[in-house]
Amino acid sequence: MNQATNPQAQLRVGRLTKAHGLKGALKIEMYSDDPARRFVPGAVFSLQVPSTSAWHGKSLELIELRWYNSQPVGFFKDVDDRSAAQTLVKAILWVTLDTSASSNEEDAWYDYQLVGLSAVRDGKKVGTVTRVDHRPVQDLLVISTPHGEVLVPFVKEIVSAVDLAAGVVTVTPPQGLFEELDDDSAHELHAGDSDEADTRAH
Repeated sequence: MNQATNPQAQLRVGRLTKAHGLKGALKIEMYSDDPARRFVPGAVFSLQVPSTSAWHGKSLELIELRWYNSQPVGFFKDVDDRSAAQTLVKAILWVTLDTSASSNEEDAWYDYQLVGLSAVRDGKKVGTVTRVDHRPVQDLLVISTPHGEVLVPFVKEIVSAVDLAAGVVTVTPPQGLFEELDDDSAHELHAGDSDEADTRAH
């Protein structure tokens, strides 16, 4: 939480999923609750791509957003044909925001706001959020526990609430996600002892 005074932060707003047509357009999977504000002509996105990509370290400017069969499709500057569009497939789009301004997006948090929060399950602290992993399919909260790191899908069904004022994320994980590792280790140890006893018996 000591980064809360940062004036700027990065927010992931979308992912380019597939080339569309022959003129360089790309289908977009949107992560933003406010696409009308994020995806406007002239909007500039930072790109998360492999270090081997020709787009690594570059940004992308939106020229136009269209909708085809309820699917958003973007046209971008310097992406003029399908071949160029193919090089951007799976790229994740980020925007830089002024964190001193309030956000109108519901259930949207910056990474620095989440790191350091206590993870609570059934009213008991089970660990601390140490980082956020951004994956193509979904984000993961990495929670440090006394028994190691646990990767928790950052979805409403599992992370039911985020209370920044209280410094808490409430998790409702499926059975087994936070099972204590020492219980498993003890079980394996006892099983090993039994095997040795069986061996000696023979």
